[in-house]
Amino acid sequence: MAGFQADPAIDKRDFDTHRPLLNDVDARREEQQPRPGSRLSATNNDDGLLNDVVDEILERDRRKMAKEVVRVCSFAWGVISCLGAGSITAFSLYGPLLLTRLHYTQLRVNSVAIAAEVSMYLPVPLFGYLCDRYTPSPLALFSGFVFGAGYFLAALAYKSGPPPDAGGEGWPFWVMIVAFIAIGVATSCMYLAAVATCAKNFGRGKHKGIMLAVPIAGFGLSGMWQSQVGTYLLYERLEDGTRGNVDVYRYFVFLAILLFCIGIIGTFALRIVDEDEEKYIDEAVEELERSGLLEESEFFRSRSEVGAAYGTFSQAGDGTGSDDRTLALSEEEREAARLEKEREEEERRKKNWLLNYETRVFLQDKSMWWLAAGFFLVTGPGEAYINNLGTIVQTLTPISNPPNAAPPAGLPSTHVTTIALTSTIARLLTGSLSDLFAPPAVHLFPGSLESNRPASPTSTESRTTFTRLAFLLPSAFLLSLGYLLLSSPLPLHHPGLTHITTALIGLGYGSAFSLVPIIISVVWGVENFATNWGIVAMVPAAGAAVWGLVYSQGYQDATDGGNGTTDGQCHGWKCFGFWAVGCTVSVWIAIAAWLIAWRYWRRRGVVV
Repeated sequence: MAGFQADPAIDKRDFDTHRPLLNDVDARREEQQPRPGSRLSATNNDDGLLNDVVDEILERDRRKMAKEVVRVCSFAWGVISCLGAGSITAFSLYGPLLLTRLHYTQLRVNSVAIAAEVSMYLPVPLFGYLCDRYTPSPLALFSGFVFGAGYFLAALAYKSGPPPDAGGEGWPFWVMIVAFIAIGVATSCMYLAAVATCAKNFGRGKHKGIMLAVPIAGFGLSGMWQSQVGTYLLYERLEDGTRGNVDVYRYFVFLAILLFCIGIIGTFALRIVDEDEEKYIDEAVEELERSGLLEESEFFRSRSEVGAAYGTFSQAGDGTGSDDRTLALSEEEREAARLEKEREEEERRKKNWLLNYETRVFLQDKSMWWLAAGFFLVTGPGEAYINNLGTIVQTLTPISNPPNAAPPAGLPSTHVTTIALTSTIARLLTGSLSDLFAPPAVHLFPGSLESNRPASPTSTESRTTFTRLAFLLPSAFLLSLGYLLLSSPLPLHHPGLTHITTALIGLGYGSAFSLVPIIISVVWGVENFATNWGIVAMVPAAGAAVWGLVYSQGYQDATDGGNGTTDGQCHGWKCFGFWAVGCTVSVWIAIAAWLIAWRYWRRRGVVV
């Protein structure tokens, strides 16, 4: 046996003749693969490319559909939120019962209403600021809890009876004030969260007017349906089995539960489509750059440019080994995450800077103050009328009228329904008609306050157009006619005419609350809408306080002058007549203020 060789040499003759060499295998594989220019290769490549394109289109459509679903669902819940949030507009339903059951004076009844009005309007700029910089969800959650606490506290205070200083043993008067302050704050939160969501999701569409008018109209309708629930479902049953007044305790508990649930659901249902808000911010920044107020810098470049810059990374490593490639990939991922975080922080700072700048521009604009002054002079009398409908109806009721007979001027719930319906019709009509007939908007972008650039319509199609002031000013004139009719002697002899007054006031009041926020979104844009509208929405608080106190003082003076009864109710023209004359003059001054604001906009080429 030959000696063992550790490393014998292998000759090619030692291979099996039936086993192909590797070169032959590689050659056979190359023959089986299609050539780059062959039909099979082209077909496979085309199929792969086509599949990629189809997948990308489907994914894009899916994302677009998801955004539309979010936008529509948020709009729907915004309308539902407004349908519940306006519960304070049904104050006249139970206002007279605070006078007779709790032995409040008329001044105290108006103090409760004024507390709710002031707390509803004064915090609006703060809530608008938070809504613009964060999301509507925290406001909706806060409103649900505060609504529930406020109405439940009011229910307990009412059930306790008259306060000690009014001859009873109930809770003190200040408890009711605190309860309605909470109700006013919650009203502001829920309303602003809903309206801001609709404005930001549909603010640049051609139907922005109606998309804003619908939730605002829902706010007016809330008083109508809630007063009907109180009148026909949550009522007191008299000894003879007939229906009496609203059971205020049960009514307040019902509202506490309802609005708490609406607020909780709104926390998850009210969503702003981020893509729309980012687009508005970028458009405003680009307009600032064109105006020359900003230098070209990375901080104020558009979102796409910034994203492209952050998407370019240097390649680390030489790629010679797997460990080097892994290390390079890890460093690249860390660098990408760091730059993405920096980009998000920069975008947030850019948004905050822009919104703060636009707030300063808004406050420095003289036309805004004229617009707000007119809004103050229109909404103040309107709020006072809505809050005192119940006592105004009673003033037109003769003392000789049977106690259980219906007032000749109609039930307070009927007037609440009338003003809610007419206000809703006015909001929907003015919102939709302004979309149809208003000219294409030319916004008052930041930095163009002093520009006199002419209006340049974006559409070349010829159609009849009307400025939105053509709807606002006639509506205000109809409002003044309602007060003028009330101040005349006619309602004393024909109390049924009060329904005409209520309808006219509802039309003018609803139009103002529909068109003024639309005008703000058109003139100053939607990216800072909640803050801008919140600033203007403060003025009804002062108006409601002023005109509510004027009405209360006139009512009390007439009562003390011999026009009252033993239960503290007043009868006759002096109870409301001078107040109605003042409201008429106030609306006429508001029309003049809006004409001055319109003159400023026309001079600057701003299309309203």
